[in-house]
Formats: sequence, structure tokens, C-alpha cells
Amino acid sequence: MGILKASVLGVVQGLSEFLPISSSGHLNLFEILLKVNLENQLLFNILLHVGTLIAVLAVFWREWLHMIRHPVKDKTLVLLIVASLPALAAKLLLGDTLTELGTGSALLGVSFLFTGLLLALTQWVSQHNQTMNRQTGRVGVLHALVMGVLQAVGILPGVSRSGATIFGGVASGLDRKTAAKFSFMMSMPAILGSFLSEGYDAYKAGALSQAGEWAAVLIGMAFAAVSGYLAIRFFLRIITKASLYWFALYVVLLGIAVIFMQGMGWIVV
Repeated sequence: MGILKASVLGVVQGLSEFLPISSSGHLNLFEILLKVNLENQLLFNILLHVGTLIAVLAVFWREWLHMIRHPVKDKTLVLLIVASLPALAAKLLLGDTLTELGTGSALLGVSFLFTGLLLALTQWVSQHNQTMNRQTGRVGVLHALVMGVLQAVGILPGVSRSGATIFGGVASGLDRKTAAKFSFMMSMPAILGSFLSEGYDAYKAGALSQAGEWAAVLIGMAFAAVSGYLAIRFFLRIITKASLYWFALYVVLLGIAVIFMQGMGWIVV
């Protein structure tokens, strides 16, 4: 894989991780379209996610520092642990099945359509909650647990992790900006867990000794970090003003296009 392809994939990962359009789905789709064929594709994808983890640290470093300094007063760390449990349970229970789904394309088009449905529901529920004055800007255990369950659903390629978790937050009563911020912070333990798990498996398989691709991988990670940082800043700025129906329309059209390409045999399932 060349540096140019790695850079493109890094930008795709960074933007789509924090915009509610599915990073795993876009990454899989672009890897197919760019004919990227790596022996350790899942590890490469996770390393790109590590780039977006750097973006989360850069944006929310004050919040993370406060959590570390005041673990009793600041309940956010406990809530993030609670939110991580459903995805951890799914990983332990499904194991290799999730690994196969993570690099497959069979469910890609349908999952994009499902993401579009979630985003449309998020917009509708948010407007309803606002009208009924049923929103809160404080994350509780129930919010964290519901968002954690939706994060487990977001493991599927084509289902947006941020879109699913924001829906979970809004559906459980959070305002959109609070749900988005907590969703982005939730990505850190999820990415770290995947990196440690898949990284260890790759190490045992000898992937780390294959140094030929590492320059491209590191550049891809850098592009993912920068584009991810910009995506977080952008989305938090527009989340209370922009309609999620536009994001929903985009992923629905993309899902239809992917299903068409699968039917034509352009994307092998």
C-alpha cells in the first residue's frame, strides 16, 4: 500500500469517525474501491482508529486531566467504564464473528441504511424532547448504559458508532450536544481495547515484523488524527443547529449505491 492511499484512508477515517456516517463502513468501502489488500487489514484499520484517538485526546484533554485528578468528584470515568461494558460483552461473546464482520462487506449497504434510520430517529426524538422539555445536559448511569448498548450495535461495518451512540443518548433524554460529546469520549476506551486485543493477536502472528508498510501506516494515522480533530470541532459546533436529516439522507443514498454495486458484482460480498 502506498503513502497516497494510506493518506486518503486516514482522512476518510478521521472525518467519518466523528461525523455520524460510519467510519468502519467508509473505510471498508474505500479499501475495496482503492483495491487495498493487506494481510493484516483489521490491524491497519484499528491503527487508523488510534489516530482518531489522538484527536479525542487533543480536543478533550482538559476533561481527561480533570477526571484523572478528581476520580471521586468527577463521575465521567465511571460512566465511560459503564458505557464500555456492552461492547466488551459483545466482543467476548462473539469474538471471531465480529472480526469477520469488521473486514467484510456483506452487510455494508444494509448497515448504511440502518444508520440513516437511526439518524432520522435521532433528529425526530431530539425535536420531540425539546418541545416537551425533556432534555438534560448531565450524563447519568442509564444514559451511559443505553449509549453503551448502541455502541455494541455500532461495531457492525456501515453502522455509525457515533450516530448509534448519539441516538442512544438522545433517546434516553440527553440533549444532542451532551450526547455527542460523551459519544466522542466513549470512543477512547473502545479504541484502546480493540488496539490491545488485535495488536496482541497481530504480534503473535508476526505482523509487527513486516516493516515495509509502516511508513504508510504512520502517515495514515497522522492524517486520521488531524482530520478527526477538525471533524470533532466542526460537529460539536453544528450539532445543535444542523438537521441530522441531511446526514441520514447521505448514508441512505450511499447504502442504496452500495447495494446496487453489490448486485452488479462490483463489490464482492
